[in-house]
Amino acid sequence: MISVWLDVPLRGAFAYLHTQPLESGQRVLVPFGNRELCGVVDNSVTPDAIAPERLKPVLQVFDALPPLPESLLAQVRFAARYYLHPQGQALFTALPTLLREARDVRLPDRACYQLTAQGMGQPPSARSSAKLALWQALHEPMEREALRRVHTQATSYLKAGLASGDIAAVPWQAPELQVSGELTLNDEQREALDSVAASLTRFEPFLLHGITGSGKTEVYLQLIAQVLAAGRQVLVVIPEINLTPQLIDRFARRFPATRIVCLHSNLADGERLEGWCDGWLGRAGIVIGTRLAVFTPLPRLGLVIVDEEHDGSFKQQDGLRYHARDLAVWRAHTAGVPVLLGSATPSLETVANVEAGRYRKLVLSQRAHGSASLPQVGLVDIRRQKLVEGLAAPVLEALKQTLERRELSLVFINRRGYSPVLACSACGWTSACKHCSARMVLHLSARQLRCHHCGACERIPLQCPSCGNPDVQPLGEGTQRLESALQRMLPEARILRIDRDSTSSKAAWDAIYQRVHAGEVDILVGTQMLAKGHDFGALSLVTVLGSDGGLYSADFRAGERLFAQLMQVAGRAGRAGVPGRVLVQTQWPEHPLYQALQRHDFDGYAASMLQERREAGFPPAAFQVLLRADAPAYADAGSFLDTLLAQLGELPDGLDVFGPAPALMVRLAGRERAQLTFEAASRPALHNWLRAQLPLIEQLARKAPRGMRWSLDVDPLEM
Repeated sequence: MISVWLDVPLRGAFAYLHTQPLESGQRVLVPFGNRELCGVVDNSVTPDAIAPERLKPVLQVFDALPPLPESLLAQVRFAARYYLHPQGQALFTALPTLLREARDVRLPDRACYQLTAQGMGQPPSARSSAKLALWQALHEPMEREALRRVHTQATSYLKAGLASGDIAAVPWQAPELQVSGELTLNDEQREALDSVAASLTRFEPFLLHGITGSGKTEVYLQLIAQVLAAGRQVLVVIPEINLTPQLIDRFARRFPATRIVCLHSNLADGERLEGWCDGWLGRAGIVIGTRLAVFTPLPRLGLVIVDEEHDGSFKQQDGLRYHARDLAVWRAHTAGVPVLLGSATPSLETVANVEAGRYRKLVLSQRAHGSASLPQVGLVDIRRQKLVEGLAAPVLEALKQTLERRELSLVFINRRGYSPVLACSACGWTSACKHCSARMVLHLSARQLRCHHCGACERIPLQCPSCGNPDVQPLGEGTQRLESALQRMLPEARILRIDRDSTSSKAAWDAIYQRVHAGEVDILVGTQMLAKGHDFGALSLVTVLGSDGGLYSADFRAGERLFAQLMQVAGRAGRAGVPGRVLVQTQWPEHPLYQALQRHDFDGYAASMLQERREAGFPPAAFQVLLRADAPAYADAGSFLDTLLAQLGELPDGLDVFGPAPALMVRLAGRERAQLTFEAASRPALHNWLRAQLPLIEQLARKAPRGMRWSLDVDPLEM
C-alpha cells in the first residue's frame, strides 16, 4: 500500500496498491472516480487503515524521468502547511505543466557523444566533407542538437557510429567556467561582495539595499562567479518577465560557457520542462525565473538571489497563494546557503527583519557609474495650473528642452489605454463593467472598451446608453492618449509607448532595447513596466503623472507601494554621465511622501511607515490571514462567513477577527466577494488555530449554496 498525492482540492493523500515498493517522488497513473490522474508517491505519509479489497491499483509507473527529489517534496510540505493549502494541489502547482499530465514524459536526447579510440583511428575520406566535419567535432563531447548544427547528417552519422563502436555516449560534464567582462567594484560593492562571499558555506540572509543605479547586479554577478567556480548552482528570482531579456543577455555575456535556464510563464510547455529538468538534473549552473522558479529543484544549490524583493508580483494571488521571496529564504535556510535580497526600496517586512536582527543589511549608497548621481526631484503643483492633455506647462516645457538637447525623456503614468473611463456629461453615465466593480477603459486604437480586471470587451457606444446623448467623452489620460497628445504637441519627437498592450510578443522587449540604445527614441511613454530594473543610460528626464490616487486608497499598503514605485521610476534618470531630473505632478506637494521623495529619503519614510503600522497593529507588526468567499450573489458568500463566525465561538486571547466585509473590489468577473480577516501578534498561534478550524470551514463549505467558493490567503498583500 502506497500514499499518493493528487491534484484535487482535498487535504489528504490517497492509498493505492502496487506489486512492489515505489520511491517517494515517483510519478504514477492512478484511477480516481471515473478519471485517471497523475499522482506522486510520498512514503513519508502513513496511509489510512483501509481494507485492501477497497483499494485500487496503480495503473502505470511513469519512469522516463527519475523520481522527484526529496528537497522538492519537503519544500511543498512546508508551503502547504504554512499557506494552509491542500498538499496535493500545492505539489502540482510546483511542477511544470507537462509533469502534471497523466502521461509519461521524455526529454530530448541530451546525452553527449564522443569518438572512441577506434573511431579516432579511422578518419573518413576527405571527399566526404560532411562526415569529416562531424568526425572532427566529435573529438570533444557533443550533444545531439549541437552536432546537428555542425551538419544535417548528424543523426545518421551518430547511428552508424554507435553501431560500429566508433562513437560512444559519455557522461555529461559541465564545461569549464568562463568569466568575462568583470567590472571594477567601488568600496561599498566590494564590502557587500566580501560579506556574502564569507557566508557561502552557511545560511545567512542579507538585504542588499542599493539605490537605483548603484550596481547591485554587478555584485550578483561576481558572487555567482564564486559559486559557479565551487561547482554549485545559483537560483535568481526576479519579479517580471520583461526584466528577463536584459538580465539574461548580461548573464550570458558574463558566463558564456555556463548553461543558463530562464523560467517564466511565456515559455512553451516543452521549453519550461526542459529548463526545469536541466536545473533538477544539474546541467544548469544558473536558473533565472519569476516566482514559480522558486520551486525548481537544484541538487547543488549554493546561492539564492531575489532581485527587487519588495515587488508585489512575487505573491501568487490564486491557488497556492505563496510568496516567492519568503519561500526563497526558506530554501536557502534548508540548503544551508546564503540568500541575498536586493532592492532600492525594500519591503517593510524586510526592513522589520533587519531591525530585529534576523537579516543583515548591506548598503550601496552611491551610483556605480563614476559621474552619475541621484536625480533632482521637483514637485509641480497642479492645483492652480491648467493641464493640456494631462500635462502641466512646466512639464511640457521640460520635455521640449530635453528634446532640444537630444536626450531621452520618460513620461510615466500607471494607466494603460487611451482613457480610464468614458462618460456622458448630460446624465452622468460612465463606462462601468457589467461583471466587475470597475470602469471599462477606453482603447481608442482598437475601438473598444476593456475591463483590465476581467478582460471583458465592448464596442465604443456611438451615444450614451442611458440618455442617448451623442456627446460621450473620455475622462482622464492613459498611455495611448498621452502618446497621441505628445505626437501632436511635439511632432518632431520620436515617441515609443511601453505598456502591456505594446509588449505582448516575445520579441517586443528586444526591439525596444535596440531602438532605445541605438538612439532612435526621444520620449518613452509607459506604465509601471518601466519603473524597475531597466537601465536606459541616456535617460535624463522623468515626468510622473497621476500618482496622487495612491494617497487616497483604503488599502493600508498603498502608501508603501506608491513610494517604492516613485523611487524606482525616479531612479531611471541620470544613471550615466547625463544629470537626471524628475518632475512629479501633484495636488499635494506638501505630503510627507513627496517630501521624502525629494530628499531620496527611503530610510526616513520607511521608519515612519513602520511606526504607523506598529501603532495601528498592521503587518509587519501583526500577522494576517484572509478567508475569502465568492459567489454569484453576495448573500451566499456573506452567509457562509456569518455562519462560520457564529460557529467559531470565542476566539483565543490575542487573536482578532474583522468582518465579514466586502472586498475592496466587491464584484470581480461576475462574482461577489466577501472576506474575514484574522489577525494576531503571534504567527504560530494564528496558524495553529486556523489549521484546527479547517475541518469546520470545509464542512460548512459543503453545505453552502452551489457555486460558492472559498480560499485562505496567508500574509495577504491585497485586501
